[in-house]
Amino acid sequence: MSIVEQALQFEGLTWLIVAVVLSGLVRGFAGFGTALVFMPIAASVTSPIWAIIIMMSFDLLGPIALLPRAWRDGETREITFLGIGALVGLPFGVYFLTKMDPIIFRWMVSSLSLVMLTFLVSGWRYKNPMNIAMMTFVGLISGFLAGIAALPGPPVILSYISGSRPASVIRGNTMMYLFLVDIMTFIVFLIKGLLVLLPFIVGLFLAIPYALAAIVGQRIFNPKKEYIYRRVAYWLIAVSALVGLPIWS
Repeated sequence: MSIVEQALQFEGLTWLIVAVVLSGLVRGFAGFGTALVFMPIAASVTSPIWAIIIMMSFDLLGPIALLPRAWRDGETREITFLGIGALVGLPFGVYFLTKMDPIIFRWMVSSLSLVMLTFLVSGWRYKNPMNIAMMTFVGLISGFLAGIAALPGPPVILSYISGSRPASVIRGNTMMYLFLVDIMTFIVFLIKGLLVLLPFIVGLFLAIPYALAAIVGQRIFNPKKEYIYRRVAYWLIAVSALVGLPIWS
């Protein structure tokens, strides 16, 4: 059986397609949320490392069509300092990932998603200014979470939504940074010999529905009605996190 046939017959592929379409929509109109929606479901149908490889694969290709707008709206200087921090934290996260039991991984991913959702819904805000040191520290924590659970977004999102920046700038910065972290994760996995062909091919197939869903999400995004998109994103994150809990297995 060829690698393509194995990918098309991948166990849990239907659930992965559902998860990737929902996460693409959220990524398109909110600029974040891919991992928060996708990872809890993916971790329930495949191993932690394979789930991350699948997401990394489609998340490298899927958002490319969204990057020009993100580049125009975002601030590249801030992305640089976030990226420096992530470069330090990510390898440590990957190390702990390789030592983790799959059930613990599922609990961790769903719990982190629910904790993130609680912060977002509660209206909690980080009050201090985002200076260079703080951006680098946030990037470090984000990089560690990217390596251990493929969840780099929460620290960055919680830091950004506290400020007075327009929604379009936050969205642009977040989208560019998450793309950068995907590239870093790919390199770290490659160096550590963790890349596996089959889940990578599955991710390439999923990049198509993901990209289409993300484009739809971007086109329906209206900054004047930001609160509507956030509420939709919150509901999708909640459902995904709850579905991914090991108690259903």
